[in-house]
Amino acid sequence: MLHRGAQIMRWAVTNRVDIALVVFIGLNLLAMHLIPDWQTVPFLIIWLTLTAIYGVRLWHLGSTVLTVLTVTLATGGLIGWQVLRHKQDWDYLAEVPLLATMFVIMVWHSRRRVAAMEEMKRVSEHNLVLLDQQRQFLQDVSHELGTPVAIALGHVELIEQSATDQAIAADARVAADELLRMRRLTSRLLLLASTDAPDFLCLAPVDVEEILVDTLHRWSHIPRRWSLGTLADVRVEGDADRLTLALDALIENAVDHTDPDGVIELSSRVEGETVVVAVADSGTGIPAREVKRIFDRFSRVDTGRSRAAGGFGLGLAIVKAIAEAHRGSIQVRSNVGKGSVFKLRLPALVGAVSERSLDGRVSLK
Repeated sequence: MLHRGAQIMRWAVTNRVDIALVVFIGLNLLAMHLIPDWQTVPFLIIWLTLTAIYGVRLWHLGSTVLTVLTVTLATGGLIGWQVLRHKQDWDYLAEVPLLATMFVIMVWHSRRRVAAMEEMKRVSEHNLVLLDQQRQFLQDVSHELGTPVAIALGHVELIEQSATDQAIAADARVAADELLRMRRLTSRLLLLASTDAPDFLCLAPVDVEEILVDTLHRWSHIPRRWSLGTLADVRVEGDADRLTLALDALIENAVDHTDPDGVIELSSRVEGETVVVAVADSGTGIPAREVKRIFDRFSRVDTGRSRAAGGFGLGLAIVKAIAEAHRGSIQVRSNVGKGSVFKLRLPALVGAVSERSLDGRVSLK
């Protein structure tokens, strides 16, 4: 007997909202019966309360239908009795099934919405798991490939240096080039896999002019018409190594798509609180339909190009990742046959923007 009483108490605590609702409805029905002057005011209060409670506490569809059916019979029966006694008009009786139908439809749509949100949450959690697995896979592959590639590259370079036969030396050089490409691929995969790591950036004030000049000097041995455009005297809060890597990727892309007599220009300017670093080329350009996807991983605009120019499709993806890690962005403006301009936008360091702007166009051939 005591056990049964304890079960009833636990049930009452668990369902206290439902019990309170039933008591509240009963009191309103009693008021509607005992106080004729109120007419259908308690009836409307019942339905409004039912809707409010449902909005806070989403019942299962079966429980809701049972509750609505009970309330409909109770309120409808009482109003029908008052109509028969000529204390209410027939119009009030029509409101009962109308409100019940509207309430059930609201419940049905709400349940559909909840089910859709739960499915979206499940898919989102599944996608997060897949992304984490992909990131871990890229890290594992990059680490595992690094050692054998380094060993193979060392042996191939020894063969090239010691070979007396020029044909063997040439073949060894080809193998070394491919292994170097493989090492760059693993390095870029590892970089992309670590973009979300807390230690991805080592932030410090970076002089934009200095990093552009240094980058140009490192690439000036490549046969292109190099030039420096306007250089703003400004600093950004960034990782100098990562920003250099992003610039190298942009220049590598420009070199791959520009003829030896084409122009590649580096420049920077300040727009409000943003530093815009631009890499412009007079190369082949990018078709409009391809512009939106060139920053995707493994995206290559023209798969029919040579391997030397085709790359892996990771360079621009790395630029995007580094830009976003610096709370910036990367944009491109391109015309087929006329070249492209890539703009790396970075937040300027507060208080580091000078009014001095260098327009020192330096041409290196």
